Amino acid sequence: MSEQHTGKGAELFIPRGCCRAPRVFNPKDRIFQHQCCKLDEHNWLKGYDSPVEAGQLRMAEVRFKNGRKDFFSYTDDIELKEGEIIAVEASSGHDIGIVTLTGDIVALQMKRKKIVQKPEEHKKVYRHARLADVEKWVSAIEVENETLFKTREIAMELGLDMKLNDVEYQGDKTKAIFYYTAEDRVDFRVLIKRLAEEFRIRVEMKQIGARQEAAKLGGIGSCGRELCCSSWMADFCSVSTHVARAQQLSPNPQKLAGQCGKLKCCLNYEYAAYADALKDFPDDRISLRTKQGEAIHQKTDVFRKLMWYSYTHERMNLMAIPIDKVKEIHESNRKGKMPEKLEDFAFLKEQHADFANNNNDGDLTRFD
Repeated sequence: MSEQHTGKGAELFIPRGCCRAPRVFNPKDRIFQHQCCKLDEHNWLKGYDSPVEAGQLRMAEVRFKNGRKDFFSYTDDIELKEGEIIAVEASSGHDIGIVTLTGDIVALQMKRKKIVQKPEEHKKVYRHARLADVEKWVSAIEVENETLFKTREIAMELGLDMKLNDVEYQGDKTKAIFYYTAEDRVDFRVLIKRLAEEFRIRVEMKQIGARQEAAKLGGIGSCGRELCCSSWMADFCSVSTHVARAQQLSPNPQKLAGQCGKLKCCLNYEYAAYADALKDFPDDRISLRTKQGEAIHQKTDVFRKLMWYSYTHERMNLMAIPIDKVKEIHESNRKGKMPEKLEDFAFLKEQHADFANNNNDGDLTRFD
């Protein structure tokens, strides 16, 4: 690229999701930097590529805006490197993307994502992007926000119950994808006609979920850091209420819900460690019977291997019992024997005057 790309567009468009602060573009500066985008990849097999016969198709992984990636085939006539801007085949016309992976690792990525296609079905890499391609790409990206705002106005005029989240122009500026969220089915046939007339482009409407919406809009989480979905997560895993209960978290929906209104994705991060530790714990639904009275389970300190119990007639007085002692009492109760009192086994004691009022902060059933 030449020095003509030193203006506003060059500061914003090149990384397509880069976390670097915008700056005047230097032609000698590398466009591609690792960790500058959540769609960045590290090629663990770089330098260990298998020999390729002349004319044999090779595959490359290419990223576009936000979370969109695809795989394209190319021949040995083109030599691709990670970070290069290329022109690729689209449904009609061509698109512009940035190469993220080449070589043998692409086949492993396709296998991981369960992509099975015949060689003739793969979309093709046309060429390295020319200066004219990049200039048109920049001009398309610069009007995306303006297009989004205008589309929202048109949708409001038509009375459509939908929320427009993002617009992504195709590299040749002949088509745009409009991402939206909606609670119910939306009839946007009139909207598509209005958009085609207004912007002189082909229109594709794509509905996304609440998690994808949060990823596109971004924000700061309750931890004080940028949302995981907008900074590095590309795939979303389901989060169940069982994950929160296993980690002994407060059943307060306001604390456990993210900005998308769903359970926070980060609840999955430590779940495996908790699930492994809880294998040694006895069933907390079984009460402990003593001559002093019956005791029921109140809470668990997973990594200290303590279970807190209280008598049914003194719920404000909590006693921490090591799990091996809990198992011992269970076995004694099973044989019809009852220890004198639970205090003989207590490792710690706590007293909560208002425990009965704070036992349940909320209800997680709305997430199920």
